[in-house]
Formats: sequence, C-alpha cells, structure tokens
Amino acid sequence: MHLLSLCCPSLRRPLLVLGIAAACAGPAWALPTFDAVRREFRPSDTEVLDRDSALLQRVRTDATVRRGQWIALADVSPALRTAMVLSEDRRFYEHSGVDWRAVSAAAWGNLWNTRTRGASTITMQLAGLLDDELRRGNGGRSLTQKLGQTVAAAQLEGQWRKDQILEAYLNTVPFRGEIVGIDALSRTLFGKAPHGLDAREAAVAAALVRAPNAKPALVAQRACEVMKAMETTDAERRRIDCDAIDMFASAALQRRAFEPSEGIAPHAARRALQLRRDAAPTGTNTADATLRTTLRAPLQRFAVSTLQRHLRELRGRNVEDAALVVLDNASGEVLAWVGSSGALSRAGEVDAVLAQRQPGSTLKPLLYAQAIAERRLTAASLLDDSSAQINTASGLYIPQNYDRQFKGPVSVRTALAASLNVPAVRTLVMVSPESFARQLQAAGLPLLESGGYYGYSLALGSAEVSLLALTNAYRTLANGGRFGETRMLPAAAPTPAPRTPTAPPAIDPRAAFIVGDILSDANARTRTFGVDSVLGTRFWTAVKTGTSKDMRDNWAVGWSQRYTVGVWVGNAGGAPMWDVSGTSGAAPVWAEVMGFLHAREPSRAPPAPTGVVQVPVRFGSELEAPRSEWFIAGTEQRLFAPDAAAADAGNRITSPADGSIIAIDPDIPPNRQRVRFEAQGQGLQWRIDGKPFARGNQAQWMPWPGRHLVELTDGRGEVLDRIRVEVRGAGVLAPVARRP
Repeated sequence: MHLLSLCCPSLRRPLLVLGIAAACAGPAWALPTFDAVRREFRPSDTEVLDRDSALLQRVRTDATVRRGQWIALADVSPALRTAMVLSEDRRFYEHSGVDWRAVSAAAWGNLWNTRTRGASTITMQLAGLLDDELRRGNGGRSLTQKLGQTVAAAQLEGQWRKDQILEAYLNTVPFRGEIVGIDALSRTLFGKAPHGLDAREAAVAAALVRAPNAKPALVAQRACEVMKAMETTDAERRRIDCDAIDMFASAALQRRAFEPSEGIAPHAARRALQLRRDAAPTGTNTADATLRTTLRAPLQRFAVSTLQRHLRELRGRNVEDAALVVLDNASGEVLAWVGSSGALSRAGEVDAVLAQRQPGSTLKPLLYAQAIAERRLTAASLLDDSSAQINTASGLYIPQNYDRQFKGPVSVRTALAASLNVPAVRTLVMVSPESFARQLQAAGLPLLESGGYYGYSLALGSAEVSLLALTNAYRTLANGGRFGETRMLPAAAPTPAPRTPTAPPAIDPRAAFIVGDILSDANARTRTFGVDSVLGTRFWTAVKTGTSKDMRDNWAVGWSQRYTVGVWVGNAGGAPMWDVSGTSGAAPVWAEVMGFLHAREPSRAPPAPTGVVQVPVRFGSELEAPRSEWFIAGTEQRLFAPDAAAADAGNRITSPADGSIIAIDPDIPPNRQRVRFEAQGQGLQWRIDGKPFARGNQAQWMPWPGRHLVELTDGRGEVLDRIRVEVRGAGVLAPVARRP
C-alpha cells in the first residue's frame, strides 16, 4: 500500500492528513524565498565578460554537474511549459501543493497492485530539490521524507506564486546524467535556447523528467504520450508519428551541442579565472556566474580574425601558431589576449602568451638603453659591424648578421633600427651579460639562468621569455622607464596616489626616450627593412621585430602613445618556419592591430624628458648623413668618425667579465696562480677593494677567496670602469698585521 495511506487511512480529510504529516515530519521546514533560491543558483559555467559586460567566453568551472543559466519562466517556450505540466502535474494550477485526487488514486492503485501515475506534484518535487534532507535516495524516499515533502509543498504554495514554483522547478530539475535545469538540457540535446523549443523537443524534455536515464526507446514512447496529451482533438492525436519521435529522440540523446567552452577568448578566460582564484582568500567561494575583465570585445574579435587570416596567408611556410597581447600603457590593463590560432593549431590549448620562447632581437632595445644610460654609448656612437671573434669560456663566439653581410662602422641608431647583430654583441661586451641580466630583471624579464650562462648570445635573445613579459617590458620603455605590473581584472577601487617617494625607474627615462626615438625612425631602419616597410605607420609608433635561431619564433613588439602591442608567430612544438622574416611573420599583424586601435585615435611622439639635448651631428668619411641627434646631457658631441669611435670605446675593463667566478685550482700552489686583467685606454691604473695594485692595460693578480671589487681609474683616481669577481677555493691567507 502507499505509505501515506498506512499513516493516514482516512484520505477524505486532507487537513487531518496534513496535520498528521506535520507531526510525523518533525520540526517545521526552513523555507527559502524564491529570490534566495535564484540568487544562490550557480551555473556550471562562468561567463567571462569584457570591460563593458559583453560576453567573451563561456567556461565550464564545475565538473560535477551541467547547469546553464537561470531561465525566467517568460523565456521558456509555451510548448515546454505545457508539456511539463501535463506530464508531471496536470492539476498544478488547481491544488495547493498536494494533489489529493492523485494521492487517492495512487493509494487505490497500490492497494490493488495496479500501475498508476505517481502522486508527487511539481511543488512536492521542488521541495525535494531544495532540501537535501528531502532528496530522493537510491531506494526512494522514506516515509518521513514523503511527509516532509507534503508539509514543505504546502508551505511553498502558501508563500510562493505558481509561476515562481514552476520557474524554480524548471531550473533545478535533473534531466539526464549530469544535466540539471532546462537551459543545460536545451543547449546540450537540442543546441538552442529554451525559448526556441518546439512541441516535439518539449515532449522529449518532459519525458526525461520521469525517466532521466531510460533507454531512448522508452523516452520516445513517453514523449509520444506527452505529445498526444498536448493535442486537443482525436484527429490531431492520430497525426502524431511515434516512429518519427523515436528517431528524433535517439538522435537528440546522443547529441552534445553544449561545448565545455566557447567564445573568442579561451586562454584569456582561463587566465582571468586563475587570477581570481589566486586573489581570493583561502576558503572563499569563487564560483560566481560571471567574471568581468579589462578586455575589449571588439578589439579581441578583430585580433583573433586578423591572426587567423594572416596564418592562412602563410600556408605552405610551416607556420600554424600565433599569439597576441595588447596593453594599455597607463594602467597596464590587458585589452586583448589571443593565446593561439585556435582550430588552425595542433596545440590549441597551449597559451602562447605565457609560453617561454626565445625573443631574438627584441631584447636589443633594452640592451642599448642600458649602454646609453651608463654613458658607454650615445645614439650617434659608431660601432664596428664587421666579423668578430669573441673569446668565451666555451670557445670562440662568432656572431653573424641576419643577411650574413657586414656594414662596417655604423651608428647606434642604425645598428638598433636595422637590427644588426654584431654591433649588439659588441655592446653587450661593454655592458657584460651579468649586468644586462640584472637590467632585464628590473624590466620584468627574469631569466631562468644567470647572465653568464647565456654569455654574449644574450644580446641576440638566446634566453627565454613570455610574450606577456616582453610586451610589458616594452611598455616600460613607453612609460619612460617606469615598470608596472599588468592587470586583467578590474580594480576594486581607485588606488590612492602614493605619498612616499616612488621607486627609481627600471630604465633611465632619458635612455628610454632615445631608444623609443630610434625605434620610431623609419629612415634608420631602411638598411634592413627598406623604405616602404610594413613597420611604418601613419601615426607615431616605435617597434622592433625579432627572429630566434632557425626561424623558430618571430616577433613584433612596439608601442604608440597609448598602447603596447606584442605579436608572436611560430609553432607551439618548436618546429622551424620556412622563409618567414620579421616583416612577413608577426609584423603585418602588429601593424593591422595598431591601425585598428588608432582608426579614430591619434598617436603623437612623447615629449623629451629633462636631461636630454638635441644637437646636429656629422659623421666622418660620409658614413651616414648629417642629422640632429638626441643625447643625455653631458654626452653630446658633433663629430663622429671611426678613430673617434675607437677612442670612445676605450677606458674599460675587457677581461674578465663582470660577475665572473674564479676557482682556485687545488693541484697548483696558490702563490703560483694569477688572474689576468685586461683593459683598453691610456694612463690606466688598477684598484682591488679600494687598494691600488697595478698600472697599465694589463695586470696580474694573485687571487684569494672572497668577493672583490676591481676598479679601473685614470691618473687622478677617477673611476672609469668597475667589475665584481668572486674567488672560490683555498688560497694563500693574507698576512696578518702585527700589533706594535
């Protein structure tokens, strides 16, 4: 017999039954409000939005269940509402939570062991869905749970409207497998929103509530019965083709149109979700249905389409991946983030914005900025672009230019703008790899190894960096040398202006300005890129390209007055590209994105900072045309000739390199070991740890363990250059002074 009939044999007295049920059910059920249920509803997906709330990406963030968005009853198709009521609760709009007529029929059927429709109403089912204690178990509900359902249903009907009950039910009822709620069902099985469901789809949906995991044939049979119930005349019922419904139901139950993630920013969405999780206090629930970012949806859409179109144009050159990031110079906000070429890639899940790759020549602007800031070079200084053989610990390092040709003496402006390799390596010899590694660290480009590990090839980008970090380092140049972190999530509140003195700039502002002026000079880059380069824009921009060894990575990074754009083209697996240069790989995409950003927005050259001067310069032997050149105040000169360049490169320590570690050989007596110091210049003197010890261009020093400061001075004691070295091992102890 039905459980309720056992507890309450007189079913003609519903109020008495309800009173006994309340007594059996125990304490009153804590009834949530409709607004609370809707507010606490959590989709299994998070909608990642742009800065203006436009949808960028939908990402599944709950793997335990498949729930869509909460759907208002007005946005559910009338066919589905009708089918659900006819299937589950014909007198839904008549009863007050419990259908006593259905209860009587169920009890009578149980008494005579005949099959009848269940007595559970939509309101009772909703009560079971809202309270875990009333939820149906594997063996069905207990008597206490059934009585509790009855009480809860009556309470719901007393405090909720009918439309609220039906709306909450449609959004929380399980359908099939992991699918919960009408939005997830509609998008998964039918590939459409709930408002578009027709009668046949509505009937299948209603049939799944009764038998969520039934075989397709049983679901189809039940759906056919629901469709017949929806018709008002016998003729209409006879026209229903149950075989066709069977085929339709079988196909629908196999469909999975609701993808785990869809949109135009999959990698940016994952990054934003991770940033939110990282920023949340431990134990905080971060499963909000939406997440706003700093991105711009129109710019993101344009960047995606531009990257994919350009890669299609490069078919046949063994290149299938690309990435792009756009930063706001002032705030550091990420405005666009394209992690891969999507369907064109065999590694579409790899986020190339964060992947570590060799940056090629894109490190040169930071190198020259350091050399200019340290007054080793000026933008007009002449560097020798000729074959070089540089002694290193592992042998001779012989750098080559991209075209395997040499230009002879060239100015720093030409060397950087035309991306000549040999002058860059000569510049790193002056600066030293260890010192340059520290400069990269300050600009937000920490290296995996020490500067000495990479050696002089560091000038040509032999280290590995990410596109995001490299683009932000260029943003540092754009901001006058001031480094700042990037940001993808909107700030919770405006940051108050700091009252304490700000940290010193990562790059000398004067050097940053001069490097930006060089990278914006179309004439200076003609030796390599020609007079009509894709890098040229109608508005002010500064840009640098780079290609790593064997054409594995191609880059274009640059900035305008307001934006910094970085583009990478290559293969996620590291395979070399075929005949893809700086101007045919990443540069065209960079130029198009910059054009989109400045279609209605001007970009003007930055004003010169304090401490730089512009003077006219000439070059001996007509090496380069006369021009006006920028200098850090105090370094300016008007004539540059090859012999002057040689003199300018002097007065420095050439060996050992700054940061060298010297090991004392235990098999050789310590007093027989010497470190050889070499320098170029005239009238030189040497000091170690502040004490003079030699004169001339060369010196021999007996090492002892510890860290030491080696200084090169002139005859007046002015320091011309300095390095730090460390000696390891057991050496001769320094003599101890006797007390008088």
